[in-house]
Formats: sequence, C-alpha cells, structure tokens
Amino acid sequence: MPKTHCILIGAPVDCGKRRRGCLMGPDAYRTAGLAEAITALGHSVEDLGNLAPAPVDVAPHRNPKVHALAENIGWTQTLMAAAQEAAPRGLPIFLGGDHALALGSVAGMAAHAASQDRPFFALWLDAHSDIHTPDTTDSGNLHGTPVGYVIGRDGFDAFPPLPARVDPANICMIGLRSVDGAEHAALLDINVDVVDMRVIDESGIRTPLAAFLDRVQAANGMLHVSLDVDFLDPSVAPAVGTTVPGGATVREGHLVMEMLCDSGLVTSLDLVELNPFLDDRGKTASLMVDLTASLLGRRVFDRPTRSHA
Repeated sequence: MPKTHCILIGAPVDCGKRRRGCLMGPDAYRTAGLAEAITALGHSVEDLGNLAPAPVDVAPHRNPKVHALAENIGWTQTLMAAAQEAAPRGLPIFLGGDHALALGSVAGMAAHAASQDRPFFALWLDAHSDIHTPDTTDSGNLHGTPVGYVIGRDGFDAFPPLPARVDPANICMIGLRSVDGAEHAALLDINVDVVDMRVIDESGIRTPLAAFLDRVQAANGMLHVSLDVDFLDPSVAPAVGTTVPGGATVREGHLVMEMLCDSGLVTSLDLVELNPFLDDRGKTASLMVDLTASLLGRRVFDRPTRSHA
C-alpha cells in the first residue's frame, strides 16, 4: 500500500443514544496503540485531538422522543467542517464516539468528493441500516439516522444543509441483521446495495464486496468506510451497547479490510460505537486497531500475537 498520511480526528460523540460510554472511545483507540500500529506500517500520523460540538440553539423536535437534538447538530457541524479540512491533506480517520458522528463525517467527505468532481461511495459495515430520520425513529436515538441524513431524506430540517447529497445507489451495507419495519420499507424504496448476514452465510463476504469495489473503481470514486463495532459478532467484540448476535467473525472482518487495502480506494474511515465501559480488558479496542492495520497494509504473516496475561 502506498505510504499515507493518516489524520486521527477524535470525535467523542455520546449523544446519538442514551447509553453512555462512547465518549471514551477515541482515547481507548489511542491507548490500544492505533497511532503506533499505523506508523509501524510506514505511514505518517497526525492526531488532531478530541474535537467538541459547535454550540447550537434549536427548538425541540416535533418528535418528542428525539434525544439531544442540539448536541447532535453541533457535532454534525463540527465534523462536517473537520472532514473537509482534513481530506485534502490525507486520510481522515474519525475516532468515535457513537455512529451519530457519521452525520458529519460522511456529509463532509461527500462534499470533498464533489469538490474534486469525483463520485462518492460509502461502505456501511454495521448490524443496522441507520436509515431512520428524526421523524421515523421510535427510540429517538439519532445514531440510527446518518444514512437517512446524507441521502437527503425528509425530516432533517434543523440540520445543516447538505453540501452534496449521497446517491443511495453508491452505498453498500454489509452485515445487516437488525432492521425494523420502517427501515425495511425505506430500503425497499431506494437503491441501496444491501448485503445481510443471510447473503454472507450463503455466498460468503468476498463476492458482494468485490462487486461493490469494482463499481467504485470503474467510477473513479472516493470511498468512505464506516465501521461499527456491532458489525462484528459480540463474542469477539463485546464493547458496544447495540449487540446483535450472528455478526462477522474476526477472519471475515480482516478479509474485508485486506480487500479494501488491495483496492486502494479508501479515502476516509469511521471507527464507531466503541464503548470501553463494556469492554473486556481492551479486547474490542485492540481488535478495531488490528482491523484498521489490515486496511492500511498489515498482512496475516506480520500480525502480532497478543497476550492478555
């Protein structure tokens, strides 16, 4: 893999749901050796530290269940701007924080792609589709809305206007296994590429991912990867508040990252939903660091053996 300047952007977003703990995520990645793993592969690292949400004053949403609307909007503003500032200088890696951070990271990276006159693609590695809107969410947790926002669904009136709407056909969701009725109906209405766990069980993870990457390459696209801890099975990645059994194995996770590395297409990355309060001696944080290293060029034969003694 060509040597890359990786820009770590701490996004301790903890307002996209009610269960606390994701605000510790960015520092857990640092403690687990993310920067050291990246530099060991010959890349350079710039750490911007932990950002803060812009101050926002907004009226309560018409859906009374919506949680922490102003703070989520503030984070969207901050991270949209951070993405556009960092993207011309290297590969932004957004250290979450819950998945509400993608409201800003994806919108900002899509704006950058538009400024380069290149199509934008997103790979959503997640147990959930996150295609709700503030109007449709029953939980009120806005970490379930980033895809809905970036593709331009109605209901985001209070959020920053999108500099560039993401084409749903340019989104591939892999690992889905928890989709509610409203999300299912929305997915049927749009042209998102959906690869649920049944597809993976029946045909493996390589074939659908390879087909998507071929499309990105053919279009000369810029690819954003949004990796949620709950993409992985909770037996190997317990540090997440939205566990869903039946997720990807460690080996499947590494295969995805190695294929992404081989493609040379990735231009930005989210690491989201790590809740260190729920982890087992840093097991999940270390796995997420290892997966990032695979994306950046580490191979099986030079993967370290970890001791938890």
